[in-house]
Amino acid sequence: MSSIKAKNFDLISLILVISLIFIGLINIYSVSYSDSSSIENFFSKQLIFVIFSFSICLILILLDINFYFKYASIIYIIILFSLILVLIFGKEINGAKSWFNFIGFSLQPSEIMKPVTALAIAKYLSNVHSDIKNLKIQFYSFIIILAPTSLILLQPDPGTALIFLSFYLVLHIVGLPSLYLNIFIFISILFISTIIIGMNIMLIIIGCIFSVLFLYMIYKKIKKNKLVYLSIFSVASVLISTLIFENIFEQRHRDRINVVLGIEKDLSGIGYNSNQSKLAFNSGGFFGQGFLKGTQTKGDFIPEQHSDYIFATIGEEWGFFGSLVVISLFVILLLRMSERTAKQTNLFHKIFSYSAIAIIFFHFTINISMVIGIFPTVGIPLPFISYGGSSLLSFMILFAGYLKIDSQKKSKW
Repeated sequence: MSSIKAKNFDLISLILVISLIFIGLINIYSVSYSDSSSIENFFSKQLIFVIFSFSICLILILLDINFYFKYASIIYIIILFSLILVLIFGKEINGAKSWFNFIGFSLQPSEIMKPVTALAIAKYLSNVHSDIKNLKIQFYSFIIILAPTSLILLQPDPGTALIFLSFYLVLHIVGLPSLYLNIFIFISILFISTIIIGMNIMLIIIGCIFSVLFLYMIYKKIKKNKLVYLSIFSVASVLISTLIFENIFEQRHRDRINVVLGIEKDLSGIGYNSNQSKLAFNSGGFFGQGFLKGTQTKGDFIPEQHSDYIFATIGEEWGFFGSLVVISLFVILLLRMSERTAKQTNLFHKIFSYSAIAIIFFHFTINISMVIGIFPTVGIPLPFISYGGSSLLSFMILFAGYLKIDSQKKSKW
């Protein structure tokens, strides 16, 4: 155990997080509230989750900083093994086998895997001989990230798996060659294009483009090796994109993506959530309809409004102004954490803190994009605000690690 000195901690970030949790509790109360003045389990359970998560956060802050580095690999293996166990013994909810059930409470190991992966990748890359520009180091770094991602996709839970892409952003920040970022953007474009126009047409277009380029390079007597590799890679990407979309994604995931891309229009079916969410924002106006007065919220028109779609409640009852306050709190928190992390000189500390920032940023961006209808519904909670014990615990572990790490450096602002 190590002693705590309040002045050494980023108290402003702590206040911001507490504010977000408080906003979450208020809106969960609103969603849970009924005309009979009774409160459903959502609010009371979230209170328990908050108390438990803060207790874990305090314990993690009290632990010596060397504990994180020493036991990172062991913790990673244990939680990774739990992802295998959940596929066998887990409880299926909403089509995904992602939860262990304990006496009325559920635990989602994939959520705990996020801070644990941050810990593992930080330890591996902070070793003396770990240079991210080395291909061998890159390979093992990718394995650390891909192992949990693959197991989560098998549940299947593509939304949670998507969050693990945030680690590649961290790798890029600490020196991963930009080639990988370019490849990711290229694959993303091919993936979306394949979904919109279909595999066969996409392959024909690729064939035509590369045929013209081949003829041009033959005419100019330019070496064609790189173009051959790029053409093979492009064809493989289209085929794999189709395989993933048709065979790994479930029908509900495919339908949601099709609705967002405009391929399908289904306001009463798969697009119902997004449509009702937009109606909630429209009815909220600038200052909102008022606490406990949201018509969409009171009418229970939006499924999962206590969790993934809780931002719709904020938009309806607190309006554009309330939504702007929440977004501002997140932006200030992320900027402050980034500013302080940039001053870290210890690589282990820097990588873990950047991982925490990246995960919170991905959750925040995807959730709000999902609620306003510019991203498919993929089950991504809003950090510190959405209902859920596993997600709140995950964010608090990440934040506790950041607070502990930040307290170790001398410079403050």
